[in-house]
Amino acid sequence: MPSTIELIRASKLPSNMMQFAAKGALSVSAEENIEILVYLAKHNKIFGEVARLTLAGWDEKASLAAASDPKTSPEVLDYLIAPDNIRPKLLPALLENPSVADSQLAKFAISASQESIETMLKSPRVRTSAGVLDCLRSNPYLKGDEAATVAKLINASEASAPGAESITSAAAEPIHESTPIADEEADDVPDEAVSAYLAEHAAEIAAEKDKPFQPVGGIVDLLGPGYFPVNENRPMTELAGDGEPDKSKVAGPAAPGAATKATFVEPSKRDNSVQKINRLDIKGRIQLAMKGNKEERSILIRDGTKVVALAVLDAPKISDGEVEKFALQKNVLEAVLRQIPLKRRFMKNYIVVRNLVSNPRTPLDLGLGLMKHLQTQDLKNISANKEVSETVRKLATKMYKQKLDMANKR
Repeated sequence: MPSTIELIRASKLPSNMMQFAAKGALSVSAEENIEILVYLAKHNKIFGEVARLTLAGWDEKASLAAASDPKTSPEVLDYLIAPDNIRPKLLPALLENPSVADSQLAKFAISASQESIETMLKSPRVRTSAGVLDCLRSNPYLKGDEAATVAKLINASEASAPGAESITSAAAEPIHESTPIADEEADDVPDEAVSAYLAEHAAEIAAEKDKPFQPVGGIVDLLGPGYFPVNENRPMTELAGDGEPDKSKVAGPAAPGAATKATFVEPSKRDNSVQKINRLDIKGRIQLAMKGNKEERSILIRDGTKVVALAVLDAPKISDGEVEKFALQKNVLEAVLRQIPLKRRFMKNYIVVRNLVSNPRTPLDLGLGLMKHLQTQDLKNISANKEVSETVRKLATKMYKQKLDMANKR
């Protein structure tokens, strides 16, 4: 007879039983219960939210047993170590569990909270892993004394194992010499961060492997109208697709000896970045998104392939200023705007929150949920912003009046 988890994966469990499963109320072992909850949390749209809430408050003793057991399902361990799901009391056990891949620890290290950093620096496994420490060094929450500790541990690790190799992943491929990623920032980004991303999104990458770079909004919008050569007597719409004038639309031959007046705009260095990106396959673009420079990230955030665009937000070098601009852009995928609030670091930036609410492309449910964080003046501005939806404007007006009333009562 199939196990309960197998029935759930095959969508053969009745709806009422699925509700029990999402609440952790099935009569199965603790190990299978948590595996069922993780599966629902990650793959079920109807019961996923309930399962996530159940997992967040799951019995600590049972959770700790799963976190420390090497036989626990890899999917469960990956879920528990994810930055958005981590429970501080489980972290020490997860760090020492040999079934938690080093690539997962490396990914966690990049965005770990201050409390998690302190725990990681006490872990014997982390203290002897140069790859994880290297990722931890890129963490924006790392304090000065902790950074010094990490540097000492890395030096000690390298000294004790001078020939040791970095963490590798089967899903990660090296950047070959032909891959044009060389710039001053690339050397500072650990390969483990790229490896972890490639491993996590291996299925999506395989599905989109032949998809070329196609910026949201099109190449003309990306480069800007000033990039293309324009004859001052003709509108931009009469340019052929390759940027050359369409001779079939020129009205009559020019007079003999007459000079043809045309205005040419000097192409910026931006076209070099676009040309470079156009030559890359999906894995090359992901690596460039995470290891490239600011200009390359500004182009790749608009990649029509979701897994590439989201890699930009995982780049260790990405700055708050860049994310502030991304949050306001109308020519990015909806998935990019949905991903930004999932990053704890970005949500600490008020400008990012305000820009997301002000962006007419931001999904309605997301914009409405973030509005409660806005200040009075910004609520007033959004209530008068004709670009956002009427629903957003109405709620902004209501919240603005409520805040004014509260202020007057004081």
